[in-house]
Amino acid sequence: MIERMQDMLREAARLTSSGRLRDATTLIQHSLRVKTAPIIPKAPPVDDNMTIEGTFQIIDTPGEYTDFTDPPPQNAPTGDKESGFFSGTYGCSSGERAYKLYVPHAYQGQPLPLLVMLHGCKQNPDDFAAGTDMNSIGEHHQCFVLYPGQSSQANSSGCWNWFRHSDQQRGYGEPAIIAGMTQEIMWRYGIDNKRVYVAGLSAGGAMALVMGTTYPDIYAAVGVHSGIPYAAATDIPSALAAMQQGLGKREKRSGRQSTTNTLPTIVFHGDSDKTVHPMNGDQVIKQAQAGFDNGTTPNPSTRQEKVPDGRHYSVTVHHNEKSEPSIEHWVIHGAGHAWSGGSTQGSYTDSLGPNASQEMVRFFLQHPAPPSGSLRD
Repeated sequence: MIERMQDMLREAARLTSSGRLRDATTLIQHSLRVKTAPIIPKAPPVDDNMTIEGTFQIIDTPGEYTDFTDPPPQNAPTGDKESGFFSGTYGCSSGERAYKLYVPHAYQGQPLPLLVMLHGCKQNPDDFAAGTDMNSIGEHHQCFVLYPGQSSQANSSGCWNWFRHSDQQRGYGEPAIIAGMTQEIMWRYGIDNKRVYVAGLSAGGAMALVMGTTYPDIYAAVGVHSGIPYAAATDIPSALAAMQQGLGKREKRSGRQSTTNTLPTIVFHGDSDKTVHPMNGDQVIKQAQAGFDNGTTPNPSTRQEKVPDGRHYSVTVHHNEKSEPSIEHWVIHGAGHAWSGGSTQGSYTDSLGPNASQEMVRFFLQHPAPPSGSLRD
């Protein structure tokens, strides 16, 4: 708690020195749990929405700083011991999003893990749940599964806005909404706060990496499927470039890649992906390697395997300085832009590949958060 207050004071001082007195005041009020009416920013008038290859449609809505002390929404699950698949809505000063939440049958009030699953473009929580079959896996491993849903007002193609600078920062925009939603579920259900994980596909994979990078005190590990490195883009042209070439020379010179992911990370990518080039997976791995204080060991292990009647794939495991496996890179040979091993009940799935859902949960549960971090105290 003391560390959290110190973090708050440092952030308030930074906001004040940059002239953002209102944000500093709001941060202090929230940290002291002074209840104020939430401020939902209104979008400016937009004449034409810009579309990226028919996939990303952008409506530029400014974010507001938010902490996680806004009152719980009235229509969220009640936090009782009933199992099933529930709908809810979370709102804070940065905006509002609907979600679906799976509560496993084993839940009787005990602290269980939480998986946060971020869907890709043109998907929604129900579609993503069906395609990944993560509810069944969550049931088997006794995990809650949270599926935040992107709104058509924020992005008419249902994409998380991973490529906007305002949605790549702690305390602002979509990261603040997803983090706040995560903590609300943690609070309502008494989630084990050492075992909270985030993963996603495509735009959702890129946003999962944003969440792991900006909120390492909430999430214990990250899963990125067909995603893009953190801060690889800040606008539409750089988003298009990143999808085809990852972090370019301009981004590297500008230092945009200097903020690295410090969490255990598992990456899946098809080597025939024509939507998001496979080199993005390589660069996500490099960011994860750079995030470890003492780096990873220089000689990772690689194995070649094959799904019966399915695809060949390669798995490279990187170890930390304690020789513990901390990063895994799964390359699915011949696969395109789809969730590996997914169900045909959902969109953008490839049933021929290894089961990314099972492997992500296996990896996650091997990596509980260390006993530190101000938001965990």
